[in-house]
Amino acid sequence: MTTSVEAHAAAFGSYPDGTWSAPGRVNLVGEHTDYNDGLVLPFAIDRRTECAVKVTDDGSIRVASTHSPEVVCVKVASLTPDGLDGWSAYPLGVAWALREVAVSKGLADRLLGCDLAIASDVPIGAGLSSSAAIECAVAVALNELWGLGLEPMELVLACQRAENVAVGAPTGIMDQTASLFGVEDHAVLLDCQSREVQTVELGLAAAGLSIMVMDSKVEHAHATGGYKERRADCERGATELGVATLRALSPADLPRAKAVLSDRVFRRVRHVVTENERVLDTVRALGTLGPTAIGDLMLGSHASMRDDFEISVPEIDVAVDVAVEAGALGARLTGGGFGGASIALVPTAKWDDIAAAVTEALDSRSMQAPHIFGVRPSDGARHDEQG
Repeated sequence: MTTSVEAHAAAFGSYPDGTWSAPGRVNLVGEHTDYNDGLVLPFAIDRRTECAVKVTDDGSIRVASTHSPEVVCVKVASLTPDGLDGWSAYPLGVAWALREVAVSKGLADRLLGCDLAIASDVPIGAGLSSSAAIECAVAVALNELWGLGLEPMELVLACQRAENVAVGAPTGIMDQTASLFGVEDHAVLLDCQSREVQTVELGLAAAGLSIMVMDSKVEHAHATGGYKERRADCERGATELGVATLRALSPADLPRAKAVLSDRVFRRVRHVVTENERVLDTVRALGTLGPTAIGDLMLGSHASMRDDFEISVPEIDVAVDVAVEAGALGARLTGGGFGGASIALVPTAKWDDIAAAVTEALDSRSMQAPHIFGVRPSDGARHDEQG
């Protein structure tokens, strides 16, 4: 992989003042609950986005990426979300959101120009939050270089605003929270209503377990299509049930919901309500029995996403089913759905057999060969090195 330092030299003919990085994430359980003020349990992964930055004196931000030959330039003072599009909307959207925070805090005089180059080994379109990794790497870099002194949750909210407004994807705060708060061998329990964050020990290696990512290579796009429709269904369900968000509901409310809502909206609501319960059950199981006890909860989550939320695709369903048949303790779609990746909790000793079985099953159905690789729960965004 071309490093961000090499990309910076190629794009701008200079070396950066420093490099910062942020990880992608895998969601262990808790899908489409974040924008419903619910509970999520992701973890940061050992696939990262690097951001190399050099401060300049011309008042402009120039951004380059190893994924595009284009260099985009805009004046810091004239940044607006309306003028951003394509890949550059992610880093420049964060710069805009942080500029808005800086202005509100009377820190506008600290907003220096900079040259910024991005490199990443987080797969794009696989449901591992490559977009949040970009946002968080840029956020920690600019927060430090601009001397804003923002706390991690403030950076989470700035990154979310960038994605919601500048990119146009109506996402919650799960991805950015995992990327900024990640701790090695821990998951991140986030209450999206209170914004309380706790780390939860996973103990995968000690239990002889690994997380297998099975990238279906079916690409998704959150800014359009099914994601927005599912969010609208959830909002409709909350409105018709007379609650602010679906977080206010418990399983005891589901009979009333079934009587009041259309079948489709009810199933969306049932997924969110039961998924919140699965997050709590997973945390309890990890704390008392360890990671070998969470496989059925992962499978229950996948069934709910497949049947009630209807966000899976055939390639992912096959991968999940076959992985479990071959010896995985549990498996589920991870991320927003409509493609992307699934994950499996596998005994490390059975890794090769499970990977081979999944690949063969997809091939026998004339489906695209998956990209299968492992991820480890890792640390969150950080300053990697000085220039």
